[in-house]
Amino acid sequence: MTQTTELPGPSEQEEQPARPPRRALPRLPHRAWTVAAIAFVTIIGAAGFASLPGLLIDPLHEEFGWGRGTIGFAVSVNLALYGLTAPFAAALMDRFGIRTVIAAALTVIAAGGGLTVFMTEPWQLILCWGVLVGLGSGSMALAFAATVTNRWFVARRGLVTGLLTAGGASGQLIFLPLLSWIVERYDWRPAAMTVTVAALAIVPLVWLLLRDYPSDVGLAPYGADGPPTPRPAPRRGAARRALKALASASRTSSFWLLAGAFAICGASTNGLVKTHFVPAAHDHGMPVTAAASLLAVIGVFDILGTVASGWFTDRFDARRLLAVYYALRGLSLMFLPILLADTVHPPMIFFIVFYGLDWVATVPPTMALCREQYGEDSAIVFGWVLAAHQVGAGLVAFVGGVVRDAFGSYDLVWYGAGALCAIAALMSLVIRRGADAQPTAATA
Repeated sequence: MTQTTELPGPSEQEEQPARPPRRALPRLPHRAWTVAAIAFVTIIGAAGFASLPGLLIDPLHEEFGWGRGTIGFAVSVNLALYGLTAPFAAALMDRFGIRTVIAAALTVIAAGGGLTVFMTEPWQLILCWGVLVGLGSGSMALAFAATVTNRWFVARRGLVTGLLTAGGASGQLIFLPLLSWIVERYDWRPAAMTVTVAALAIVPLVWLLLRDYPSDVGLAPYGADGPPTPRPAPRRGAARRALKALASASRTSSFWLLAGAFAICGASTNGLVKTHFVPAAHDHGMPVTAAASLLAVIGVFDILGTVASGWFTDRFDARRLLAVYYALRGLSLMFLPILLADTVHPPMIFFIVFYGLDWVATVPPTMALCREQYGEDSAIVFGWVLAAHQVGAGLVAFVGGVVRDAFGSYDLVWYGAGALCAIAALMSLVIRRGADAQPTAATA
């Protein structure tokens, strides 16, 4: 017998409706970009804390009768501790995690800013704004940006470094006009409380959204091949590790050249322009709000210059970039004394644009040279290089006030900073290549 299978009839062959194709879910950006965004916002807040000292010099001088050198000393303590804290903060982030260190730093800043409003003596200014705010803001210094970049990114490190560095300029752009308006319309105390509230507002954002390593969320760093790398064990002895990295790096000439050039960078930016530009312009009859607005506009072009510098650093020799940046900065500072006036005029606008493009363009190539020379310790070594930056800034913040008290003008300080920048350009050119350095001209 032959078994046959009957085919279903027409009534049984009811056509099933075609299923619509599945819609592909949109591909979300790598989590590294979210972490970078949170770090960017945090650095913006840190810039707000750094924007206030330059606005306090004249109000504190008028209210308490303190000399500008005395106030400048408190600012110099702030700037020096900002830098000296950075290498230890980078090591502490390896021990306790980024979130814990940054949240604690923001709390310390809030305490320092809040207590400032009750001060009546210079030592209290030094303690609150110099020590507490200096230690807290130093923990969120550029070593924080270096740590985030090194852990979360393999590709686009130069670009991310530029973006995070630009966070400081963005914060300056946001906070300077606001704080100067508060100081002029109300008093310096509400401005200090504004900084305190801003610090506290960032804490929950950091704690909820920031993560220490890509492996915490099951990812590999952006641009890395292969599976996620397990989270490394916490490294104990943060202070010992920071000092060991310094001892090792200090045996190389490149470290001293990088640190020396970056000290001049700090002297010519944070120590001089950020601290003394507003009172110097006010000496020439310019309103405080107008001078602070010019300083904020520097931040606009600083963002463009820093991001562009990160892009250049991925493609060109970082040493030559540094030499060009320092030389152009020194040239611009030489012209500043003849540009200051009671009103804003076109040559001053040109200076603001030109100087703004160069403000922290030095950071991405300096970080790149640290990575090239010092490998996995590069974030800590960069922290020490940043310490030199801030010591230079603190020295000039103090010297600038003393010179102003002694001569009634800042002109000598502007010319001296310009000459130092020329020396920094030469120092950058003689930095040696790392033994394992890759070719600097990379493809896009």
